[in-house]
Amino acid sequence: MYFYYVYIIECSDKSYYTGITNDLDKRYKEHEFGKYKDCYTFKRRPLILKFQEPFNDVLQAIYFEKKLKGWTRVKKKALIEGDSDMLQILSECRNATHYKYYGK
Repeated sequence: MYFYYVYIIECSDKSYYTGITNDLDKRYKEHEFGKYKDCYTFKRRPLILKFQEPFNDVLQAIYFEKKLKGWTRVKKKALIEGDSDMLQILSECRNATHYKYYGK
């Protein structure tokens, strides 16, 4: 059975790179050693692997990766640090059209 990993790497410029792979060690080494010159992480080395989440279903892993890519840096940091309270706060809708604010 294959496992798929969604991972977050912190780059030297403090930005985050989010990816997916079925071989985390190999993929991280490719990032670290700059195997692909057109990769986001190539010019932002050295790198630190900050987060990894295993999945046994590739579709779930893809869904989670796409979801993370839409998150803000602050929200990704809360995930990395395991701060579930902050994640919940950052996940709340703050639109004026949200039902909590409707009619106020």
